[in-house]
Formats: sequence, structure tokens, C-alpha cells
Amino acid sequence: MAATILIIDDEPRLRQLLARILQLEGYTVLEADTARSGLKTLEHEEVQLVISDVKLPDKNGIELSAQIKQLYPATEIIVLTAYGTISDGVTAIKNGAFDYITKGDDNDRIIPLVSRAVEKANLQFRIKQLEQQVGQRYGFDSIIGRSKPIQQAIELARKVAVTDTTVLLTGETGTGKEVFAQAIHQASFRRTGPFVAINCGALGKDILESELFGHRSGAFTGANRDQKGLFAEANKGTIFLDEIGEMPLDLQAKLLRVLETHEFLRVGDTKPTKTDVRVIAATNRGLEQEATAGRFRLDLYYRLSVFQIELPPLRDRRTDIPELADQFARQSAAKIGKRIVKLSPTFVQKLQQHAWKGNIRELKNVIERAVILADTSPDGSIELTPDLLPYEIQENGLSNDPTALDLATVEQQHIRRVLRQTNGNKTETARLLGIGLTTLYRKLQEAGLSDG
Repeated sequence: MAATILIIDDEPRLRQLLARILQLEGYTVLEADTARSGLKTLEHEEVQLVISDVKLPDKNGIELSAQIKQLYPATEIIVLTAYGTISDGVTAIKNGAFDYITKGDDNDRIIPLVSRAVEKANLQFRIKQLEQQVGQRYGFDSIIGRSKPIQQAIELARKVAVTDTTVLLTGETGTGKEVFAQAIHQASFRRTGPFVAINCGALGKDILESELFGHRSGAFTGANRDQKGLFAEANKGTIFLDEIGEMPLDLQAKLLRVLETHEFLRVGDTKPTKTDVRVIAATNRGLEQEATAGRFRLDLYYRLSVFQIELPPLRDRRTDIPELADQFARQSAAKIGKRIVKLSPTFVQKLQQHAWKGNIRELKNVIERAVILADTSPDGSIELTPDLLPYEIQENGLSNDPTALDLATVEQQHIRRVLRQTNGNKTETARLLGIGLTTLYRKLQEAGLSDG
């Protein structure tokens, strides 16, 4: 992989000779004669390797190495030393430099050493790039929605993300609780650590205990080897406990101990294991009511809900539906090799009129279904239209949402029912409705039902 190397040395002949050698090896080489000009170059160029003399006019090369590693951790440094300053090279390595070269005595070492340093730097740059991509994919900026309810939830999550406080995410199923948990993790100082998620309602008690805390070999039938639990896997990172309300009471006690002491016992073990994790929990239940009913520990509820964020249902953020639908449509189309041209206005209108009891998850599934069903034009594009929606969304509109039964919607639904009854005969429909045919056509056009 190509790399850029910066040589910082105030001896022009040595600097230019080294630059020529490296250029012949295919590297892009930049030159600087002072520490100040070298740092200026690093501000504007992506440099994989710096080769710097220890003796510079304006700064000691060892101090410069430490400064560069602090500012640009992915960049590697090789220090040039004289015969009497080898100890300086050793000190530079302790400060983060990759290695050192003794001037005039290491010509055979230069190319292999540079190659290894560049290889390490390229790996660091790649890791940095992947971390940025993960941050973009799972950070707060990836959460779609400009409506007031979702923006309020994002604002709260941003504030708590920079702390190490336990967070409880509440809301109906499918409102995006894991997306929020990942965004909180990415915005925290634990972002470089692991993010581990588990659905507490998807596993039986014994399996869940083993998954969370691990087990010793021989702890139970089938435990043929030691196993790390997720609390150990998530060390220095974040563990997301989804559907925490489904966790059995005796495991709740063990979770409370982890939160209070930062240690746990593996199944079959007698010695506690330390862990350093942040806990984010989620539930679609009212945990306080569950505690009153004896199904959830009240002390654990208080410990989990230090900072609680309620995520709004999709029906409370209808203005976000067009943007969400467009995003899901593009993602689904890309997976099967189709290209979206547009979502018809009537298609979007139907989506906004639906109650979405399954929230964002239901919307995503409906869009994926529509993309699969859509006919592809010769140029590979598609348009999503109402006929691609499930019957109940096509026909019912807001009928299952009592808060949105305005007069115009009721009228549209009645017209559709009469049209079905007459098998689409508009003349007969107009007669049964007691209106003129022209009026019927106008109402159909206004409602986006002219194809009905």
C-alpha cells in the first residue's frame, strides 16, 4: 500500500539523499528542515511515517516524537541518531517511536525498517478509518428524525453518553432502543471497547445465566470447558440488556450485585471476577408496576433507572415517516440490486396514516416487502406505490387510530369501500354515494385514489 513519509532534518544533503532512496521504493516523500515546519506539514498531510533527526534547530527530536504521537497516534516515527546519542533513540522508543537509525551505520536497515513501520501505520490508519465508519453508522447522526419527540430523546441521550451512568431505555417494541444504546456507546469514552447486546427474553434462565456470567468447566452437564460470559467480553465497553423485564428474579439479584460491586461469579466458580462495564438496559414494560406486582426487583429498578429515556412510538412522530421510508427503501433496494426512483405521494400518505403498532421495525418490514414486490423498469429503477402495501394499510388508513379520524379521512375510506362493492364501477359508485360523477372523480383525485 502506498504511503507518505515526512523527513525532518536540517542537513539538506542527508535529507535529500534519504528522500531519493525512499522515492525509488515508491514512497511519497515530504521534507522539512525544522520541527515547526514538520508539524505544519502534518496539519495538512496524511503521513504514515516521520523520520526525524534528534538534533533539530528549534526542538529536540525526542520531544518532537512524543508530541507527534500525542497529536497523530496512527503515525509512526523513526529517529535518526548520531553515534553518541543512541540513548536518545532508546528514549524516543519509550516515548512511542517505532525505532531508531544510527546515521552512517544503518544503510542496510533503512528500507526493511521503513517497510515495517509503514505496514504498522497503515494498519493503524485502517483501524481509525473503520472506527470512524462505525461511529457514522451507529452514532447519533445515523438516527433519522427531525420531529420534536425524537429530537428530545436524542438530546437526553447525548447528555448522558459522556458520563458512565447506567441508562434505562423505555418504549414500545420496535422503537429503536438498540440503535440508541449503540449511539450512546459510540459517543462515550468506551467507544473503543466492545459493545455487547443480549435479549434477556430470548433465553431460558440457565442459559441466560451462563451467557451473562460464564461458567467453569464441569459446572453442569455439557460444560466441557471454561466459558467467558458477556460481562467479561464487554470489559472496558458497554453491555446492552434488552427486554430486561423478562429476566428471572434470581438473576436480577446477581445483576444488582454486578452494578453495585463491579464483580460477578461464574457458574460453578467461588472466586468473583472483576469487570468494568457500562450497563444500558431496555424494556417495553412498566418496570415500576412490575416491581409492585412482585415480578421485578424494586431495588434493581432504582439502580437501572438512574437515567431513563423514553423513546417515542412512530405514531407520535409521523413527520419522520417519509425520511425513514426513503432510507429503508434505498437500503432494501441496494440489497437486491434495484434502484429507487421515488416513493409516490400516495404511498407516503398511506404510511403516515397507519397506526404502526410495531413501530419502526414494522415500517422497515413493510418497505422491504414493497421493494421486493415492485416491478423493475428496464433501467433498473422502481417506484413504490400504494398497491405494494399490505391490504390493511391500503384500505384502513387511520381507521385503527382513533386519534386521527378526521372527516376527510372517513369520507375517503367510505368511498373506497363503495368502490370495492361496485368492483371499481365509478358510475355506480357515484349513484350509491348520491353525488355526481364529476364530484366523485374530483374527490378521488384529491385523495390520491384516482387509480382505485
